[in-house]
Amino acid sequence: MKIGKLRQIILYVEDMQKQVDFYRTKIGLKIQYPIQDDYSEEAWVAFDTGECTFALHSGGKGRIGEDSPKFTFEVQNVEESVAELREKGVKLGEIREAYPGSFVVHGYDEEGFTFFIQSYPS
Repeated sequence: MKIGKLRQIILYVEDMQKQVDFYRTKIGLKIQYPIQDDYSEEAWVAFDTGECTFALHSGGKGRIGEDSPKFTFEVQNVEESVAELREKGVKLGEIREAYPGSFVVHGYDEEGFTFFIQSYPS
């Protein structure tokens, strides 16, 4: 198994429009997806931050742990990586298809912080 580059950092937010306005207007990030005017009903907004995407995800409720930022590492094969990590005692969830051709699984580090490993279509 080879853990690849850091691909995403995900911040769970309560007020999508307010957070998009903050990161776009005050911080100066350019929106990658979706490009529109009203983000109040969006579930996912990604910013163009180079190789590692910074994304906002709706549904945050200010819960410590659950709404902590998440990060995603790229792997070639999620099933093989899951098998190796489980052999090493890493706690992992179930593999799911994030979108067609991309598989993801969440895991927990030694202090309970969540991370993801994900394959991306070629």
